[in-house]
Amino acid sequence: VQLVESGGGLVQPGGSLRLSCAFSGFNFRSYCMAWFRQAPGKEREGVASICSDGNSLYGDSVQGRFTIAQDNAKNTLYLHMNVLKPEDTAMYYCAADVSMGVPFRLVAISYNYWGQGTQVTVSS
Repeated sequence: VQLVESGGGLVQPGGSLRLSCAFSGFNFRSYCMAWFRQAPGKEREGVASICSDGNSLYGDSVQGRFTIAQDNAKNTLYLHMNVLKPEDTAMYYCAADVSMGVPFRLVAISYNYWGQGTQVTVSS
């Protein structure tokens, strides 16, 4: 399984950004994919997940601002980020694994496959 993130960058507060995660070698019939982020000195935080059962979950801090989406025809996972805040600054990671129970879908240890990350900086 390979996951490659792109789309990070510098954006002003209140702005928008779309992250992409191109995936390959991914043949799980039942799966979850997710976005995590990690700021310096902080633990890795679950941002959003989407699973083959159709359910999507969002972290409390991004609910209503971020949207996770998947395009299987393009083998790409997206994270649409709106109304960005300085506290959204972090390295963002794409993750994937066989589907797990709902309580575990935004928990980093639930995922064995990770991308290398893309940096998002929100600053004026």
